[in-house]
Amino acid sequence: MNAFAKKLIAWHGVSGRSGLPWQGNRDPYAVWVSEIMLQQTQVATVLERYPRFMKRFPTVKKLAAADIDEVLAEWAGLGYYSRARNLHACAKQVMQEFSGKFPSDPVLLEQLKGIGRSTAGAIAAFAFHERAPILDANVKRILARLFAIDGAIQDKAVNDRLWQLANDLLPNQANNMPVYTQALMDFGATWCTSRKPVCMGVEKKCPFAKDCQANLSDQVLALPKKVIKAKSPEFDCDMLLIRSGNFVLLQKRPSKAIWGGLWSLPESAWRPKTEKEDKSISTLKGLLTVTLPKENIAGLAKSLKGLKQGNQIKHIFTHRRLWMQIWELNSASAVEFSSSDLKWVHLSQLGRYGLPQPIKVLLLGLSLARGDDLKN
Repeated sequence: MNAFAKKLIAWHGVSGRSGLPWQGNRDPYAVWVSEIMLQQTQVATVLERYPRFMKRFPTVKKLAAADIDEVLAEWAGLGYYSRARNLHACAKQVMQEFSGKFPSDPVLLEQLKGIGRSTAGAIAAFAFHERAPILDANVKRILARLFAIDGAIQDKAVNDRLWQLANDLLPNQANNMPVYTQALMDFGATWCTSRKPVCMGVEKKCPFAKDCQANLSDQVLALPKKVIKAKSPEFDCDMLLIRSGNFVLLQKRPSKAIWGGLWSLPESAWRPKTEKEDKSISTLKGLLTVTLPKENIAGLAKSLKGLKQGNQIKHIFTHRRLWMQIWELNSASAVEFSSSDLKWVHLSQLGRYGLPQPIKVLLLGLSLARGDDLKN
């Protein structure tokens, strides 16, 4: 244990990743944005989107002052949109409670919206050189193998032990924290991987080969223990694609729903795919009833014509699958609504709104047909 940090830092000097746009940055705002964006998003995607986000919102003050729709629009396509909502809320919190400066204490960082213990540790380590541990999925895998930790890492007792090990392994010198923390992340992401760790091959030698209990007992691929996932449930829903000239009708989704806070097409409630389909839903009256608030139906119904069954779009979430049946309609005029969650948006202005990725792709086709650029 005493040599772990030293060996890991030495490994990073030879085999660690370098040149990432967020590396070597001691600005806690920049570190925070990168850490949140890297959660559940591939590095290759973040390499493209992080610079763009930072250009749009270069400071915590700019982010806090932005409209949530601006933030969600910039986040579109990255998924897990609660991260974007939490970023916005956290920025406001930092401005209001900490005068625009992130605290250096990981305990205080953890009290901010959307920042968990591991993210707080990463910010504290990178930006403030605090001796704070991290324990993301990569680090859990490294430690579970190195010390042959039995049991599912979701179990509290196992998790508590991993946190203790993560703390015990920290380097003694605080100024080594940035490179050590980055080395942990890199080692788990590139060498001690889930399916093809370096120790299972012959080209490279792991610096911990003689210390890793999983390697010595031939349990590398068995640790950490995996929880068997249930089959992802599948759902159907109907969506209305209503156009009035070059305008399309969008509806803002509830903040706590999937795609929370994004603008999408009016849709019906999700129903299990095994459930027998209700044929009446494909009538205009049926579609309007299940997709729009009652008070907004009457005026719109008189203006609609040309009901057409469009494509069915499949979208895979982490824990479920959704089949979206698109129904295309034209409205003679852009009918006004009593609800602020319903809005007619010009095809050329769609880039200003946060849209779910499959809906963005669908509407991009309409926009490109007009010669517009949805990304602007």
